[in-house]
Amino acid sequence: MFKYLLQKIGYGVAVLLGVVVVVFFLFNILPADPARMTQGQRSDVQSLEAIRKEFGLDKPLHIQFLYYIDDLSPLAIHGADSVSQAKYHYQKLFNINADKALVIKFPYLRRSYQTKRDVSQILKETVPNTLILASTAMVFATLIGVLLGVLAAVYKDTWIDQTAIASSILGISAPSFFAGIIIAWFFGFVLSDYTGLKMSGSLYDYDPFKGEVIVWKNLILPMLTLGLRPLAIIMQLTRSSMLDVLGQDFIRTAKAKGLNSKQIIFKHALRNVLNPVVTAVSGWFASLLAGSFFVEYIFGYNGLGKATVDALELADLPVVMGAILFIAFMFVIINIFADLLYAILDPRVKL
Repeated sequence: MFKYLLQKIGYGVAVLLGVVVVVFFLFNILPADPARMTQGQRSDVQSLEAIRKEFGLDKPLHIQFLYYIDDLSPLAIHGADSVSQAKYHYQKLFNINADKALVIKFPYLRRSYQTKRDVSQILKETVPNTLILASTAMVFATLIGVLLGVLAAVYKDTWIDQTAIASSILGISAPSFFAGIIIAWFFGFVLSDYTGLKMSGSLYDYDPFKGEVIVWKNLILPMLTLGLRPLAIIMQLTRSSMLDVLGQDFIRTAKAKGLNSKQIIFKHALRNVLNPVVTAVSGWFASLLAGSFFVEYIFGYNGLGKATVDALELADLPVVMGAILFIAFMFVIINIFADLLYAILDPRVKL
């Protein structure tokens, strides 16, 4: 098990390194000038040069890349002075010379060009909101998708099965940004008096008497929008897997022993159906973090997606790059967790 984990972690590090290379060079060949975007079109030459020097934009691209890798690496070489220690929040291992030291630290994602705040601080404020949105959407999609899939398989070729299949096709076909616009308009505008929901709103709102409060109803529409496609896919996977399992010998043996239908379906059949569902859930949960970008923007939901889209409009590259690296990191972690979960759900799986 330990050897397997080390192997998966090694693959994950290789994937993250590839993402870092692609993201860095892709965003640094864009025609936008971050210094000019920060200072405005009428800024003087001296101000632009000062900004480029502050953020290291005046150096050759390959030197910028080496500095970026050094910033991201947990084991890195930085200045031994108090200014560098305050900037990187590192723990010094030993001095290399009078000016440099080998240090250990959390990855430093640099500072926003626009707000001059640490990107890690921006992620710390927005990621929890996105994780709540993605988690609730995934729980909604999994519970309803598995239930509909089981019902469609048990009542095969009935109106229940046909309705579930038609609904899943519609859910898969509708892009999230289009579904979000329709859902926001219908439930947040047309039926607003009956649903009590609004077209836009974040998880946290400001009350003049209570201060910052959680408004759970603002989570409903973006959660529904984000969960539609994974719900449809989970339903189809559950249905096809359940139909396959219900035709196997151990199910016929369970029937011959006189077990009732509920025991056969939920105690024996469903556990053997869950492997493809786990695959879908693990893949979709990471995808929902990325897919939430435009959904959050449509509903005005203050999360990682909205912050990234806003930063992209302003060519605030450190924020965009930090968000993409975080999503890639989540993909790696979730895939490792899903592989370990297979063995728990199905003893036939050998790591």
